[in-house]
Amino acid sequence: MKLILLGPPGAGKGTQAKRLEDRRGLRQLATGDMLREAVKSGSELGQKADRIMKAGQLVPDGIVIQMIAERIDGKDCAKGIILDGFPRTVAQAEALDAMLTEQGVTLDAVLSYELPLEEIIARLSGRRTCPVCKSVYHTVTRSPRVKGVCDHCGGKLIQREDDRPESIRTRMLAYEKSTRPLLDYYRHIGSLVPVLASGTPEEILKRTLYSLNGVPGRV
Repeated sequence: MKLILLGPPGAGKGTQAKRLEDRRGLRQLATGDMLREAVKSGSELGQKADRIMKAGQLVPDGIVIQMIAERIDGKDCAKGIILDGFPRTVAQAEALDAMLTEQGVTLDAVLSYELPLEEIIARLSGRRTCPVCKSVYHTVTRSPRVKGVCDHCGGKLIQREDDRPESIRTRMLAYEKSTRPLLDYYRHIGSLVPVLASGTPEEILKRTLYSLNGVPGRV
């Protein structure tokens, strides 16, 4: 099965991608991970991407599309893939569709994880991060043993600037502006599958699998 995961910051799409990967054997393909893997491999495509990134430039969509094309043929992707972090624009979606069509691959569904703004703020504003070992906690759902202190290394936990309520609202406005056309694009072609992202990760996973029941080639 070939899936794309969309959702605002805090909706938990990364967590769901990992659970689908573990539960159904699908392979999560995150743009950043693919770029790092390609650079590490020393492939021609990886070297090209490395030069671009070292020059402080964004890797062109064409290179990312080529990386996806190469990865979906891998043995570890035999049971299906989950694209996380790509596409982000309608132009990228159109280029991705063209590549998949050329390879005879069908996109099964675009899962859109939806969560009210106030719930997003509650999730993200409660996050606390260890600047030393990068462990992440939450004041309500995953608190450390000692308040304000990392369980793993004893570092002092901080709230990132991006996780402050006022910053979250700004990020959400930017997300809404940039992503709405993409949602409309996939809704128009009949691929969009909305999933309510409230509740525990396991509840959201059950909701995800239920939503996919009506999709041909379902997991």
